[in-house]
Amino acid sequence: MTADRRAILYGLGAVGLWSTVATAFKVALGHMSPLTLMCIASVVSWALIGVLVWYRGEGREALRRGWRTAAWAGLMNPAAYYLVLFAAYDRLPGQEAMALNYTWALTMALLAVPILGQRLTRMDVLAGLIAYSGVWVIATRGQVFNVNFADPLGVGFALVSTLIWALYWLLNTRDARPPLVAQWQNFSVGVPVLLVMWCLGPEVEWVGATGLAAGVYVGLFEMGIAFVFWQMAMHTVSRTARISNLIFLSPPVSLLLLFFVVGEPILPSTLVGLVLILGGLGLQQRQKAPAAASAQQ
Repeated sequence: MTADRRAILYGLGAVGLWSTVATAFKVALGHMSPLTLMCIASVVSWALIGVLVWYRGEGREALRRGWRTAAWAGLMNPAAYYLVLFAAYDRLPGQEAMALNYTWALTMALLAVPILGQRLTRMDVLAGLIAYSGVWVIATRGQVFNVNFADPLGVGFALVSTLIWALYWLLNTRDARPPLVAQWQNFSVGVPVLLVMWCLGPEVEWVGATGLAAGVYVGLFEMGIAFVFWQMAMHTVSRTARISNLIFLSPPVSLLLLFFVVGEPILPSTLVGLVLILGGLGLQQRQKAPAAASAQQ
């Protein structure tokens, strides 16, 4: 099996797991608060990635260096990002939160202008206009000329989560830590903060067996194994463009799972908005593919 074929299999594994995330979020949040879910999932993910770090012989390096970066990165991811994202899923239908969260790549392109000094191309602007018109369709649930959003706070949480996620990756462009080490150190910082917030909260809730299983699933697969699969794909593939488009497979599968497992009716406004968002992302990917190809030659 060629390296590229292995990379595609790793990428498909990651995308397959990410496709289940919206459903797992909604199931888990039906039994607990966003903060409780965050605590369960992050502890599970921290333990899993810690085992992998030590298995790969990177444990000593993880203990010695990199903590200055982890001190702020861990507050962004997992703490701030997932808390805001779970709050969005708690207020919105899973299909809407999932679709809005897909705009993070466009948010990153816009933020790269002031942070990294990059320039926006005409294609970037067009892609942004198309994608964010999809955001408007979803936020208004098809009533595009009505500024009364169905849940403005939920939409705000979803869009803020894309801002945090994009900022996190842009600020980490110069992070020299190995990916697994960085992930484990970030969680080592974020988990204690989340646990303190949980203990100081209004009450410690019992989530039941179903809720606990859903929380463990989120931590094990969405925050853990999917991340590992995607990193393996990125490090194996000869050209990033070969796997980057795999992410477009996730939204349709997510919608079907939300419909069959959670019982969410698929709103026409979600379908239209999602097509616009993915169309904008597709335009952005298309202009980067030639540059990536020439860089590999």
